[in-house]
Amino acid sequence: MDCKFSKAERLHSKKLIKELFDKGSSFFLYPFKVLYLDDSRVINNQLLVSVSKRKLKNATDRNYIKRRVKEAYRLNKHLLPATQESKKLIALIYVSKDLMGFHDIQPKVIKILKKLPVAKPSQE
Repeated sequence: MDCKFSKAERLHSKKLIKELFDKGSSFFLYPFKVLYLDDSRVINNQLLVSVSKRKLKNATDRNYIKRRVKEAYRLNKHLLPATQESKKLIALIYVSKDLMGFHDIQPKVIKILKKLPVAKPSQE
């Protein structure tokens, strides 16, 4: 099992981010707003983590949350389906004003990964 969080798994393409925010579906699971989009063009599932400057003023606090969320995703990404038809673009937007520790964030990330719908293979 690959437990790395490589650059190929990070969502950093401006074009794909814009497409995710324009066409993606979303749901809310405190403390995250989750956006997702099925995209067969990408090689891996890709993740974007965002923490609002308006909610957490200090950059160290924002980085703390982002590191914890990425680590929780890295350890539990095996919960996402690995088929080529169901590769996803995922944005986790942290909306709480409170700092949460890893043991609070990890169960939420696990719930999110289990809640993401599995894409049906296209009938062509």
